Amino acid sequence: LDPATTLFVIASKTFTTMETMLNAQTARCWLLDACNDEKALSKHFVAVSANVELARDFGIDDDNIFPLWDWVGGRYSLWSAIGLPVALGIGMDNFRALLAGAHSMDEHFRNAPFKENMPVLMGLLECWTLNFCGAEARAILPYSQLLHLFPAFLQQLDMESLGKSVTQNGSAVDTASGAIVWGSAGTNGQHSFHQLLHQGTHLVPADFIAIATSDSPNLEQHQQLLANCFAQSQALMNGKTLDEARAELIQQGLSEEKAKTLAPHKVIPGNRPSNTLMLKALTPQALGSLIACYEHKVYTQSVILGINAFDQWGVELGKVLSTDIFAELAGDGETSKFDGATNALINRCKR
Repeated sequence: LDPATTLFVIASKTFTTMETMLNAQTARCWLLDACNDEKALSKHFVAVSANVELARDFGIDDDNIFPLWDWVGGRYSLWSAIGLPVALGIGMDNFRALLAGAHSMDEHFRNAPFKENMPVLMGLLECWTLNFCGAEARAILPYSQLLHLFPAFLQQLDMESLGKSVTQNGSAVDTASGAIVWGSAGTNGQHSFHQLLHQGTHLVPADFIAIATSDSPNLEQHQQLLANCFAQSQALMNGKTLDEARAELIQQGLSEEKAKTLAPHKVIPGNRPSNTLMLKALTPQALGSLIACYEHKVYTQSVILGINAFDQWGVELGKVLSTDIFAELAGDGETSKFDGATNALINRCKR
């Protein structure tokens, strides 16, 4: 990178998160080594934070500090000033379209009757499959390479919000709360884990995400993509019976005896639930609606379960513990400050 033309955006609600601030200090030193002028910091650094004072102490000009409300959780902060890098990447017109798409889903969630309310229905279905069908996970399968990181985005939204075992009144949650969320771009998944979805012993409901139209001029290629998407959900639903498998093998020329031997291996149980969410096109507005839909689905589940979707004390514990461990890793000699396993890991690393 050329220091003269590089802008850093430091996004930290508290401006104290250890790994974020370590990266920020590294960037600060890199810039100062190049120009040896602290005044340059105001031209090359902007901050998005609820802690304006610490951002100012870092050397960032007041005009370059974008405040963030302290009640906005990281996984819900895309729509706030934290979205500045998104706006820089796609332009303000597209960012406003993203916001508009989210707003349209907000209004749908607020006003639509429950029987037609998409986030409510998705939340109810998830509670049903987790608690009455024995599922523990949900696969997110976007049939678009542009959305290949969307499952990882939803992992934080869903599991950080619903991974709770205590209700808001402090009593234990007596039902399954959040699902284990995972997935990948659908065409990649077909050649790896879809086998488990169809014939494995785990029940894994799936969300297929399809894009009706494509920007690509290759229409046949896009239709093949959609055909694969729809075929996967059809196979999960209908499966293949033993009789169907045997008849298919005989039709292929196998003897009755060989067909009888092989047919059980080709049986697919079916009756495995999935949703298919279809976007007309992958636009900023459509993506905003899709993200907001999952946010409200998560909130719906939290209301049904009686848990707080907006705290993350499990995450906070790890942050607190890492401070003491970092001090021991950076110090001299062996440590005996922690439990046996942690002491052994630290001491082995230092040796």
